[in-house]
Amino acid sequence: MPPAPTRGTLVQEALHFRALRALAKQPNLSQRQLAEQLGVSLGKTNHLLHTLVGKGLLKASHFRNCQNKMAHAYLVTPTGLAEKAAMARGYLDRKLQEYAALRKEIRQIKAELESGPRS
Repeated sequence: MPPAPTRGTLVQEALHFRALRALAKQPNLSQRQLAEQLGVSLGKTNHLLHTLVGKGLLKASHFRNCQNKMAHAYLVTPTGLAEKAAMARGYLDRKLQEYAALRKEIRQIKAELESGPRS
């Protein structure tokens, strides 16, 4: 049995999933736009993209835009699509567990408030 993932691993996996998801929808996003969508720094986004390209989940296509600056299109590879689907299942499972835990906590807090102050 593999070891349980750490919180950092889960955060990184969620970031990879969200990046693949965003780029599958909009492959022409700039790194800056992707960083804004993900809520992370531009440097972290650059590192993330290099990691995903290195794993074969993304392919970076270079082209020149109308301002004559280098631009990229990040295309999700077939391997990236399969990995994105696997990540989506895990991501959804974790979010449903978080949702259930939040609902339970909300019910407990409501019950405490409804029972009135305790001395």
